[in-house]
Amino acid sequence: MQLVDQFLRKINYLRVSVTDRCDLRCVYCMKEKMNFLPKSDVLSLEEIERLCDNFIDLGVEKIRLTGGEPLVRKNIIHLIKNLNKKKSLTNLKEITLTTNGTLLKKYAKELKDNGINRINVSLDTIVKEKFKEITRFGNLDNVFEGIDEALNNNIKVKINTVVFKNFNEYQMTNLINWANSKLLDLTFIEVMPMSDTDMPRHMQFVSLDKIYKELNGIYKFNQSDYQTGGPSNYYTSDKLNIKIGFITPMSNNFCATCNRVRISSTGKLYMCLGQNDFVDFREILRSDRGDDFIKEKIRFALSVKPKRHDFIINSETKPYINRHMNETGG
Repeated sequence: MQLVDQFLRKINYLRVSVTDRCDLRCVYCMKEKMNFLPKSDVLSLEEIERLCDNFIDLGVEKIRLTGGEPLVRKNIIHLIKNLNKKKSLTNLKEITLTTNGTLLKKYAKELKDNGINRINVSLDTIVKEKFKEITRFGNLDNVFEGIDEALNNNIKVKINTVVFKNFNEYQMTNLINWANSKLLDLTFIEVMPMSDTDMPRHMQFVSLDKIYKELNGIYKFNQSDYQTGGPSNYYTSDKLNIKIGFITPMSNNFCATCNRVRISSTGKLYMCLGQNDFVDFREILRSDRGDDFIKEKIRFALSVKPKRHDFIINSETKPYINRHMNETGG
């Protein structure tokens, strides 16, 4: 079975936020003093698994668990273990994870044992003082040790870096050279206009077109046809042993090839990260509804999935998206 949207794009990738909570307070993701959701508002692990089962039945082949920070969710390994069992029985081919890396040292072996072979680590700087500044109180050594533990357990690690104006835009070569020394692919991401944190989004934004031109002058990039199922455009260089990716939702719209939808920690299905429309599955899951009804609602959601996002960043426009990134999931 194949799940397609109204524009005949094949939807085979589901991103699921398992919690809005995090052990860091990154300045582009949330405010320093966040009011996290009551636990009763967040889907149980059983509800998440049931929703995933229905998406898998409809053709989803890849599931990425996100947050907040997914590894702070109690019993998250139990969910991963149950999802992993489905790979030999269903359409599901891969389970991946996006993490800040702080708890990887503790969980890397269990992740590998339960079918996680590839993860993304969100890391915006390798300068300790800068890391503490952007995460508000994080310890970079915990992340470095977590990455090493993941590599020791044969988990492939990719680094995701959000590029920030007046913060890390001049650290790109240092990041690339560090990632290259550890053979970690690296993707740069533009700031997106999610709900304001403690700084307006237009004051954080840097166009990756500008960053690409500067880096291309150093590394002489070659376009790669490498794909991971996400929106990144990858490049190689004769000077590097890794691939460098660019995710540019603001500078270069990539919606024509969108293959994914997102479930928030509260059970809202967002057909597009850059739109506010959703279908709420929490009440459906908590009422006396069968899986056929759930599948019907999933098909309906895909029938109204928009053609593209409406991201806007400027000083006159409030962020178009009225939710923080930790709610929707990365």
